[in-house]
Amino acid sequence: MSTDTPDSSWLGDASAVMVLSFDVDAESCVLAESAHYATHVGALSHQAYGPRVGVPRILDLLADFCLKATFFVPGRSADTWPDVVESIAAAGHEIAHHSYAHQRLVLMSPEEERRDLELGLAALEARGVRPVGHRSPLSSPSAHTSTMLAEYGFRYQSSLMDDDRPYLINTSKGRIAELPPHWLLDDFPQYAFLPDPPIGHVVESPRKALEVWTLELQAMRRYGCLFMLCNHPFLSGRPSRVQALRELISYALDCGDVSILTAADVADRVHSDSNIAVRPAETGFSDPLRVSIEENDEAMR
Repeated sequence: MSTDTPDSSWLGDASAVMVLSFDVDAESCVLAESAHYATHVGALSHQAYGPRVGVPRILDLLADFCLKATFFVPGRSADTWPDVVESIAAAGHEIAHHSYAHQRLVLMSPEEERRDLELGLAALEARGVRPVGHRSPLSSPSAHTSTMLAEYGFRYQSSLMDDDRPYLINTSKGRIAELPPHWLLDDFPQYAFLPDPPIGHVVESPRKALEVWTLELQAMRRYGCLFMLCNHPFLSGRPSRVQALRELISYALDCGDVSILTAADVADRVHSDSNIAVRPAETGFSDPLRVSIEENDEAMR
């Protein structure tokens, strides 16, 4: 399928590129809501399904297709489930950074965010992993995140939703690639249901999720996009949902013009693409009206 976009070498010979990414949140996203959930065995068991059942099932699925994926792992998950992280690495998949405690970075001070980043790095490095990629929990990076990641040598992040093609972010500490995700390609809006803590309220049919994702991939082939699928093993590791993933992958392969790569492989292509867009680091919203009023007030003083 021909695209109506300028030639971009990051695409290679493909019309679209797919990344299969899995956030191994386990108990971290529940404990991030409140420490008192440490005694809620029902909620914890809901999350433990991910590393205990979902990850092995997803690894088997990927092996069936001889594909490599990217697993974003919070440090707390690595500390709690070290054997699961090691099994992901042993299968040859990429392991990336997903904070330590799955707390919103935008609510942290720079010092707290740096501490969280270093704790996550230490937890992964204890498993023999030095990640090159990062995804902020709940797509909530702060104004400092991209610069801090570049400072620590990360090659890419996957947190900002202002595009459906990758680009480079120019920070004061160097350039870092952004591989944009979107809620449209996330299984949380499709499957997340947990009354307490209330992290989701839907249980959609995998047929609906498959339809949403297949239609998006079909259209992305026309526009030359990055299909950044974000799934969670505690959600998409359930049998019928794994079957939907199997059908999605089969569809992508049958298209014949969709490449399936790890996020790190895409980032390497982005850094090597001389035509890739380069943007300044995000610092937040600057309200033109507020700025105009402040400048006028300053002039009148």
